[in-house]
Amino acid sequence: MKNIALAGIVGKDAVMRRTQGGEPVLGFSVAVDDGYGENKSTMWFDLAIWGKRAQSLETVIKKGMRVAVSGEFGARQHEAKTYFTCRVSDITILGGGDKPKQEERDSYGNRASSFSTDLSDDLPF
Repeated sequence: MKNIALAGIVGKDAVMRRTQGGEPVLGFSVAVDDGYGENKSTMWFDLAIWGKRAQSLETVIKKGMRVAVSGEFGARQHEAKTYFTCRVSDITILGGGDKPKQEERDSYGNRASSFSTDLSDDLPF
């Protein structure tokens, strides 16, 4: 297994898809800066979250958010281009994106959680 850890900015709102067997897969892209100054470039990664986590995070992951992820690194070829991929095992939302509406805040002014905390994928360990 090839593991990778990334921190970057979500390029567009996450999109939910389902496999032929009906399993949910949430897809989104993340931009990661590489280098600095005149040598600075952006690398794009196509990320996928599977199962209950995908369903829980579908409405949460939005364009402009900063996220940190870790998971299994991969690459795929399409029309002579190479696309870097990551099957996400852990995700941390670092902030950014759209500001929450007033009604989405609790009585202390904190952003209210809008997704389920049951993120178990029934792993055997």
